[in-house]
This record gives sequence, C-alpha cells and structure tokens, in this order.
Amino acid sequence: MDGRPLYLEPRLEPRLRSLLAAAGTLHSLTDALGSPLHVVVPDQIAENLERFRSVYRAHHLSGQVFYAHKANRSSALLRRLAATDAGVDVASLGELQHALGAGFTADRITATGPKNPEFLWLAARTGVTVSVDGTDELDQLASLVRTFGLAPVRVLLRLSGFEASGVKVLSRRSRFGTPVRELDTLLKSVERHGDAVELTGVGYHLDTTGIAEKATALEGSLAALEACRSRGLRPRAVDVGGGFGVSYLAEREQWEAYTSALTSAVLGRRPPLTWGGHGYGLRDESGTLRGTLGLYPAHRSVAGAAYLDDLLAQPAASLGGRPLAAVLLEHLYDLHTEPGRALLDQCGLSLARVLEVRGPEPGGELLVRLAAKADDIALEDHGVLMDPVVVPRSGAGPGEGPVAVHLFGGLCLETDLITRRTVFLPRRPDPGDLLAFANTAGYAMDFHATRAQYQPAARKAAAWQDGDVWRWCLDEQFWPTTPSGGAQ
Repeated sequence: MDGRPLYLEPRLEPRLRSLLAAAGTLHSLTDALGSPLHVVVPDQIAENLERFRSVYRAHHLSGQVFYAHKANRSSALLRRLAATDAGVDVASLGELQHALGAGFTADRITATGPKNPEFLWLAARTGVTVSVDGTDELDQLASLVRTFGLAPVRVLLRLSGFEASGVKVLSRRSRFGTPVRELDTLLKSVERHGDAVELTGVGYHLDTTGIAEKATALEGSLAALEACRSRGLRPRAVDVGGGFGVSYLAEREQWEAYTSALTSAVLGRRPPLTWGGHGYGLRDESGTLRGTLGLYPAHRSVAGAAYLDDLLAQPAASLGGRPLAAVLLEHLYDLHTEPGRALLDQCGLSLARVLEVRGPEPGGELLVRLAAKADDIALEDHGVLMDPVVVPRSGAGPGEGPVAVHLFGGLCLETDLITRRTVFLPRRPDPGDLLAFANTAGYAMDFHATRAQYQPAARKAAAWQDGDVWRWCLDEQFWPTTPSGGAQ
C-alpha cells in the first residue's frame, strides 16, 4: 500500500467510549452469547431524544418526536423510549404489536409504510394515527372502520412531488405519498369519508440528505394545510419525516483523504484500496472518472437535532422569506418528526471475534476472518465506511502496527466481505481478539440479518452503567424497571 494509513476512525461520545474501554465486559459478553453480538445502550436513546426536544423548545414549537422503529428491532431501546414522552412510528403489523407491548399508548403511535389489511385493522382498532399514502388506502381504512363499527381514525396525508417557487427545486420521485398536485382529489376522498376518518395533518417522506429539498417539502406542506383549512377541515400538524442523519467519523480530514485516495485508486494512479478494485459506484473509462460515489457522507458537520434546527431556520420563499419555524408557530401547528438513525446515534455497537489472520498478501494486507457474516454488520449495505476498534484479549501485548487488513466473514462465499475496502488498524489483530464496530444501532444490526448456511444471526444484549461498572442483560429481558438499568 502507498503512504500513510487511511484511517476512518469512528466518532465516539462518552457513553460508547466507556463501553469500548470495558474490554473484560465485552469479552465476557461474547464468551457467553457468541460472536457476532450486538450490544445496545438504552440510556443513550433517551439522551438523543432530549436533544431533539431542545430544538422544539428553542423554537417554541409543540409536537411529537416519533422514533422510526424500522431502524432497529431492539426491545430494550423501544421500552426505554416508552418511559419518556416520545412516540413511535411503526411500519408493519409486527412493529405495531411490538410498540403496544412495549408500553406505548395509541396516542403516541403513528402507522406509516405499506399496509396490509391486518395492519390497518389493528391500527384502526387501537386508535393510532394512520399516515395514508393515497385514496385507495383511505378507502380501505374507511371500509374497515364502518364494517367493524370503530371510532373515526385519525389520519395524516403523506404527500410528495413538491416544487419550490422561484428557482426550481423539485423533490425527487418517491414511491410513497400522493403527488401534491393531486391534493384536491385526496381531500375529496377525506370529505367523503368524514364519518370514518379525522384529518389531523399532512406530511412527507424524502430519501435525501439535501436540506433544500426538505425545506421545499415543508413549505409545500404548509401550503397544503392552508388548502385543507379553506375547505373547512381542521388539520393541526405537519410531519417532516426523518433523514436528519448521523456523523459517523471523528475527523473530516480522514474522510476527505480517503475519498480522494479512492478516486486516485479507481483511476489507477495508486494501488487499489478495495478488494477486487471495487469503486463504490466510481469507475474509470479511458482515464476519465465516471459514476457517482455511492457512500453515505460519513462525516457531517450538521446532523441529528442540529439538522432539524437548520431546517427550521430555512426561509419560506412563498411566505415572505420568514423562517419555517416562525410560520409553524404563527399558525400554532404541531411539528412531528420521525428520526430513526439520528435517535439511534451512539446507541450500540457490534462485536465479532477474530478467528484467523493470514498473510501478508503481495500488497501487504492481512486477511482477517471473523466469526460473523457480512449481513450481521451491515454498515456497507448502507454506504457507511468506518474503522472497527480492536479489543484485545486480556494480557495481550501492543502488537505490531499499523496494518492494512481485509475483513472477511464466515460464509462459504467469495462475496462475504465484512468490508469491501482495505481497512487500516493501529495494531495487528490476533485470533481471540474482538473487533468492535461502533454506532451500528441505526439499520446496521438486523435490517439485513439472515441465517444463511445455518449460521446464527447475531444475538442482542442491552448494557447500562451502574456507577463505574457496566451491567447487561439480554435485549428482550430489559425493562425500564430492570434493577440499576431503568429510566432515571
């Protein structure tokens, strides 16, 4: 390999840094529960919620923070959140059952995503708010309400296809929601089903980190609320969805150095930085760089609650250029948010035991085989590049370093790569060491998990601090009343 190691060190806040320093605890956990193993930190999700709440208070806004359940299946995280004033956004029948069983009442639950009849029935029967994507779903919901003699269901209309005035900023196409140009048809359907549904607001879903697109959608949603009110309807909330992001890396300079070196490697100006010359969406066409880098922006200067604060400060061009937060407050609208990844920031890590270290290869890299599969630690499935932390066995020496390694899983497949990129570690790992992948709670733990080749999916444990000691239990055994692990 050329030059200095290209580290991508994870950003670690105090709670997760403390857990990583508890090497004996982490090794005891994997000895007891096996490798791979996910460890979640329930108290961190409550702290992250408070950061979002502080933005609401700063702008004098009311409304709910709905945790996007799809980002993690953990019972411990969900139950810890149920002990706060947060809500939960569920996207399946199973998630709705899980939320109800974790202690959430119907007024704190919103149902989104594609819905089958069973999901819609339980949502209507329990009285949760339903975010509807179109007239067909609205018709189906109203039919269930009438057939089973249920109380009218609160609904929120999910919209898409917003367009800004002035400079053309068109939100990208989405399979979710009704194009805003068809709002009139959707509102006629709401009026037709006035005996079965109660319109509470509008919202949107955008798969983007672009704040300009989100501001356009929020401004368009405010205009949609006014269109509703002009028809005698009384919606009172706007739901801006999720997509607030996480900054995964400690240093911006490392991210910029790596992406620059990757570009050079794809163009053949330096040795490859990945297994098989994988370009993460980039390719060389006769000396010209083509394609788009398909990676999550792993270092972000503004993310999470700070991103929400930035969004609310954006000017609404069609409303006199006033900040969006001021317009929401002026109309006494509730603001709903649905953070998933952002609420799970620093809420967990994934452990994998080192089974074998071979090499070095001709390029100087070591081949490291882990007791895990690629889909157990699915950071790269979401475009996230981040170094693991070596947690040596007790009494291990400092080891040689730095070293370049390729990380492989245990499946009998050439494609079972924990990371496609060459990873640089400050020391050589040895069999029996653990590699700890930090900040994996958001989507990387179980969104892609399988039991391929009869290899088990990673188990999950919950950990909490009891003074200077870390304690743990199985994820499904954690409750806010767990001794020394409950809500404070």
